[in-house]
Amino acid sequence: MALDGQVALVTGASSGIGWSTALALARAGAAVALTARRVDALQQLATEITAAGGQALVAAADVAKPDEVEAAVRHTRERFGRLDILVNNAGMNTKTRHFSDMTREDWEQVIRVDLDACYYCIQAVLPTMRAQQRGTIVNVSSNAGRQASLVSGVAYSAAKAGVIALNQSINLEEWKHGIRACVVEPGEVDTPIILSRPTVPTDAHRATMLQPEDVAEAIVLVCSLPQRASIEELLIRPRVRA
Repeated sequence: MALDGQVALVTGASSGIGWSTALALARAGAAVALTARRVDALQQLATEITAAGGQALVAAADVAKPDEVEAAVRHTRERFGRLDILVNNAGMNTKTRHFSDMTREDWEQVIRVDLDACYYCIQAVLPTMRAQQRGTIVNVSSNAGRQASLVSGVAYSAAKAGVIALNQSINLEEWKHGIRACVVEPGEVDTPIILSRPTVPTDAHRATMLQPEDVAEAIVLVCSLPQRASIEELLIRPRVRA
């Protein structure tokens, strides 16, 4: 298996892209630490992974809180002895998305979870990856990070653009430590975050979207390449445009 012997930490693993990515990484041979706030969902996922012969650790944390992020990384390292892959996937949005209706609290909540938390997780794993002289960091951004979107809103678009810049900085600074980073930019994906839109898409619209497992397989590809190769940016969109 392509990732046999490697250890991955996946944030936002309790649903959607995070859930599917954790399953896909485990199928590829990685031991997987599962991070999110919903312990019950993480335990369900861990049971599914171990029942299929994989290794999973529940490392619950609110990734918007640096102390909890550091504890999750420490727990992972203590359990498995190393940490090779970080998938920064946790994200959220609010129903109020435009300058005309967004409050300061809405803005701060989205930036804290979608951008600040990525930084906290990266800072927490870098010492281990530097010591190993290898590591792969996958940051899940969005097509809205490349081009601001009225549907996604001002805060989400700004946060996801920040994730793209953050990813570039990792590759500029950390390549000499054997660390590579890829920013994955999905178009519309049929995940629970869709339900927080001011107008929930119809079933027909959702049928045209990417599925979480599509993005998960792309992430596994990024992580499976030889260390000499780095996919720095990956844009994945639905073939059919709604």
